[in-house]
Order: sequence, then C-alpha cells, then structure tokens
Amino acid sequence: MMQITCPWCGKCDEWEFEYGGPSGVVRPPLEAQDETWGDYLFFRDNVKGSSVERWRHSYGCGQWFNVERDSVTHRVSAAFRFDESGP
Repeated sequence: MMQITCPWCGKCDEWEFEYGGPSGVVRPPLEAQDETWGDYLFFRDNVKGSSVERWRHSYGCGQWFNVERDSVTHRVSAAFRFDESGP
C-alpha cells in the first residue's frame, strides 16, 4: 500500500487520500473556444515516471497539496503545500 505524507497530518495510508489530477493544469477562461475546453477536459499527458500531482487528505484534515510521485513504482518522493516550492 502506498503511503503519503500529508504536510499537516503526517504519514497516512493511501485510502485516506483523493487523487486530484496533475498539478499545474490551468483552467481556460469561460469565453475560450470549444476545442480549448475539449483539450482541457479530456486530454492529459500520461507521464511515465516522476510527476507532480494534486492530492486531498479527504479522510483527514481535508487540505489539498502537491505530491511528487513516480507513476511506475508509485514511490512518493515529496509532498508539499501549494505555497511551498517542490523539490
């Protein structure tokens, strides 16, 4: 089982958390073209290896934060708040 260290609560098992997608994806403005919205809603890079993702400690403090995780090994190398710079 994967364990994630919440910046507020400490290390917990993965079932306490909710995946929120890749970090850094910017929502387009409301007046954007349909193609732009389609790309935003349906297309994401399927990164093999290390990537930064958004996670929420849904069964704990309820806070959202960033996690650097390897998508092949599921090894979590860092967890940090949005106002902190990552590794």
